[in-house]
Amino acid sequence: MAEEEETRKHLVIAKPFALEDDKDSEHAASNGIRRILSLFKDVRLGSDLTNFQLPPQLNQPRSQLQCYGEMIYSFCGQDLIGECSRRDLPIERLKSVVAWNISTLRPIVFGMSPYNPVLGETHHVSHGHINVLTEQVSHHPPVSALHATHENENIDVTWCQYFTPKFRGAYIDVEVKGKRTMKLLNRKETYEMDQPRLVVRFLPAPGAHWTGKIKIKCPETDLEAELHLISDSFIERFKGNNNRSIKGKISQTSSGDKLYDISGHWDRTISAKNLKTGEGEVIYNAKESISGLRPPTVKNLKEVMESESAMVWSEVSEKILNKDWERAREAKKAVEEKQRESLKRREASGESWVPKHFSVVRNGKDWDCSPLQPTVPRAPLVITEAQEENMN
Repeated sequence: MAEEEETRKHLVIAKPFALEDDKDSEHAASNGIRRILSLFKDVRLGSDLTNFQLPPQLNQPRSQLQCYGEMIYSFCGQDLIGECSRRDLPIERLKSVVAWNISTLRPIVFGMSPYNPVLGETHHVSHGHINVLTEQVSHHPPVSALHATHENENIDVTWCQYFTPKFRGAYIDVEVKGKRTMKLLNRKETYEMDQPRLVVRFLPAPGAHWTGKIKIKCPETDLEAELHLISDSFIERFKGNNNRSIKGKISQTSSGDKLYDISGHWDRTISAKNLKTGEGEVIYNAKESISGLRPPTVKNLKEVMESESAMVWSEVSEKILNKDWERAREAKKAVEEKQRESLKRREASGESWVPKHFSVVRNGKDWDCSPLQPTVPRAPLVITEAQEENMN
């Protein structure tokens, strides 16, 4: 029985994609472009790719749900979330929120996609004082909810994220929807922010990049930030330049007065210039925040939920890592078939799916996800002590 239990709770957790892995992505882009384009030969322009199925050779060994969680718990060096509340002045807190928001932008592996999460799948990880819980609350359309809390600084982060990928011939345009909210409960401040778009380009130069506008607003302090993510251009890539630049500003909401200019590159450094004094400062350094990342480790196997993402997809991930493509395809099919059977049983009994950790409200095409518990408990998956030492 003990051996059966151990097998049942076998987990495979892939390493997060860090800043230094970017060159590998560019190499994969140049090698895999023909194979990727062949998958879309029968797909019409403008088609919704939400339910498009990839072969295991083009899957990362992780679920999209894990990718969402990594944007919060996977970091090295400074605890950027905690800094948002530790700053004394409102303007300094907003600059910290801007820096943390930029840190959630991670390099994209071109030509490789994570698994589409199954309904009810979860991912629960702790790193230092930060506890993160994600859950797939809808499958058609795919909607993911995230709740993170910082024990020491009394910070609450909630995300409701869903996207619509559209095939545009030379590229895929992914509109990321949903609301991101950070509450600094000790300061009685709420910061609402939207999300950038993702563009996966095939021609003339392959690559994936974030683009669009991000707005961060705090009604209690009458301050807001607006960031513009500049797309990589073909000319820049041809010259060997990786653009990924950000330009933006911090303003007073009521008067519209601009207080700071923001500029830099999200994969390098971001600076803020005080327009009154002319002084500038670096508010974010990507190399210090999103390099040398490690996956979580299992602290308590017995507490790992049956729905844990790393367990749901463990066999698929293991076969992908071993490049056993035939067995990976079979394992992936088994996960998807299990989900279809669960749906059939619910439909036969007239049972509706109810998320375990979030209250979900749908208003037309918009979704809102609220956590059922005020704080996220400590997780059975943790970032190793080697990383936590960097926080102290």
